[in-house]
Amino acid sequence: MIDQLPRWVWVAGGALSFAAGLMNAVGLLAFGAEAVTHLTGTTTLIAGHLGFGRWDSALHLLGILGAFCLGAVFSGWLIRDEHLRLGRRYTVALGIEALLVLAATQAFFWREPAAYYLLASAVGLQNAMATTFSGAVMRTSHLSGMFTDLAIYLGHALRGLPVAKKRIAVCLLVIGGFSSGALVGAWGMRSIGPAVLLVAAAIATGLAIAHALRPASRAGKV
Repeated sequence: MIDQLPRWVWVAGGALSFAAGLMNAVGLLAFGAEAVTHLTGTTTLIAGHLGFGRWDSALHLLGILGAFCLGAVFSGWLIRDEHLRLGRRYTVALGIEALLVLAATQAFFWREPAAYYLLASAVGLQNAMATTFSGAVMRTSHLSGMFTDLAIYLGHALRGLPVAKKRIAVCLLVIGGFSSGALVGAWGMRSIGPAVLLVAAAIATGLAIAHALRPASRAGKV
């Protein structure tokens, strides 16, 4: 599947990884100090808060988890296909992501807990969408799988086994995009506050416009 990915999927994957890193940095550095791009730590914290009887904190984190899942559910409902099929559905999904990020930006300025739910739903929608159009090769919102794959490929290389260079390229693309996005998000939080989320909204909007204007005859070309 990875050898058949069009060039625009690589571009979109890198851009969305950057946006996800930026959004997660804002979530961690804002008033609530919570991650929005990955659920492993969130699930662990929910269990920890429940264990200590911190019901309000557990409920808030459960809201973040649920919002992420709702975003992914909406993506699955909208896009439907398990394989890449170009059409207006990706444009709509990216447009809705941009609107969610814009709403989250305002909510962060107001220090409303709903900011985290809005941002998590945007990330969940994005991650499900990217997983669909990349054939489950790119997951833009978390890096555990990417680092694991890189380590596996390193182990193969040490044994003298063949390694798929494009798979390594995918890992480096997502890791590099996410890390640089997180750096920009941290710098932005220090400089302009939650307004840095407008960069993520602009990325989603730009990709939506680019996809909508892409000639159908060139849509599938590598």
